[in-house]
Amino acid sequence: MNLKEALWSKTTDSKEPPSPSSSRDPEPEAAAAAATSAVEELVNSLTKQRIYREVTLALRTGLRDACAEFSFLRVRGLRFLLKSLRSIAQSDSSISLFSQTQSITELQVVPVLFEHSLKETEDGKVGSLDHIISVEPTRVKSPPTDSEVAIALRVLEGCCLLHPESTHLAHEHKAIPVLMNVLSTRGVFEQGACVDALISIMLDSSANQMDFEACNGIEEVAELIRDKQVDENLRLKCGEFLLLLIGHVNGRERSPMATIHEEVRRLLGVKVVFVDMGR
Repeated sequence: MNLKEALWSKTTDSKEPPSPSSSRDPEPEAAAAAATSAVEELVNSLTKQRIYREVTLALRTGLRDACAEFSFLRVRGLRFLLKSLRSIAQSDSSISLFSQTQSITELQVVPVLFEHSLKETEDGKVGSLDHIISVEPTRVKSPPTDSEVAIALRVLEGCCLLHPESTHLAHEHKAIPVLMNVLSTRGVFEQGACVDALISIMLDSSANQMDFEACNGIEEVAELIRDKQVDENLRLKCGEFLLLLIGHVNGRERSPMATIHEEVRRLLGVKVVFVDMGR
């Protein structure tokens, strides 16, 4: 007598059609993956919008005080901007959003610096006397202090490092002549910040390099190095500046400062050799 095999003892054959429950398993997984992806995109979009609002709010707040009539208000605004730039530098996404804001005129930082804190005082010029007989009061603007100039130079340095296109804005405001005047007339604190700002606005900027050469910038820096009465740290910083400049233009055929080696040798009496550590 032949007995039929028990149902529970049968093994599933690969040729048998899949059960309805197993055929529906991929669909919920695909739906869940799509929902997760959509949620991630939404979160990223909201995060980006939040960071953009924070960056724009910080710029508006700092620029508002940086345009004030009184120096202590401008210093407060510049310090806030400098703190904001340091925070922005910690994230690539924040740097990208900051670069986007600098295409908006009302959020551009560099023009404000040269129109207020780094604006050269016009001593000796006789202003108009129309305000004496005018009914409207004259708005008096306090000149920038040493601390204000130093912080403004740090802000300029940060803007050019985070947003290289800011060097073009600096060139439009004749940054090199302004900074060379700071280097020759201000104190040690401002001079040190000025050298750092010069590096940031001259790298990869042929226009600013040409302005530096036209202002006899190498001669001015070399004079500070030769002067033994100048602060030693400032002299070292000036030496580092020349080395960085030489290393940056070395090997470029059409560099605006292709003769920097000869200039340094003529002014300092030494031959500067740039060693490429990668060779």
